[in-house]
Amino acid sequence: MGLEHFKKLMQSDEFMQVFGNTLIISMYKIVMLFPLPILLALLLNEVGRLWFKKTVQTLVYLPHFLSWVIISGLFINILSPSAGIVNEVIQSLGGQPVSFLLDNDYFRGVLVFTAGWKEVGWNAVIFIAAIAGIEQDQYEAASIDGAGRIQKMISITLPGIAQTIILMLILRIGSLLDAGTEQILTMYNPVVYQTGDVIGTYVYRMGLGKMDYSFSTAVGLFNSVIGFLLILSGNFLSRKFMKRSIW
Repeated sequence: MGLEHFKKLMQSDEFMQVFGNTLIISMYKIVMLFPLPILLALLLNEVGRLWFKKTVQTLVYLPHFLSWVIISGLFINILSPSAGIVNEVIQSLGGQPVSFLLDNDYFRGVLVFTAGWKEVGWNAVIFIAAIAGIEQDQYEAASIDGAGRIQKMISITLPGIAQTIILMLILRIGSLLDAGTEQILTMYNPVVYQTGDVIGTYVYRMGLGKMDYSFSTAVGLFNSVIGFLLILSGNFLSRKFMKRSIW
């Protein structure tokens, strides 16, 4: 009897659209946001003034501690087509107001930007900690050989944190079908279901909205199984081609 829900799942055009949205949004976040914490950690590592370094770290970490409810409310106001500061700038430049949160062409971009604003600084903590574990003797030896900052970054720092980068990438691939349910729930509306509805929000709508608990459970199980297979695949490919893996 339970297999009927999985059959319904595979034959549902609505779920196929939701599945596609999930993959697209997650890939956008991986491609555009995954390198940024690494770059931020590398740049902060090169800052010599301790007070400036700590100030920047505090400012970029702070958004992580804000809930998505607060961040959504903030950006809803900022991006408002009637009174938002972004649209005021657009109009001052001669453009027309844009409904960023009601337009399928812009909604995914808003999701990626707000996710980056909230989490890039916090994710950089992991890479900063990995950089701190690199032996300073390597940098001193490179300085004696005449290496500059960029050369040290490329030849010492990046190889030194490569294991951490691979670990985080594998974990991120494993959560490919988690496109940010809480974030999207607080930002989206029926107008942008076409591009913004993901598996997590779909489970919420089907389970709590329509009370179709059996079908929503099947969707959730499908999500978990695919995530597990993605972690196994990412670990296998990393071990085969880069000789590094989680296990």
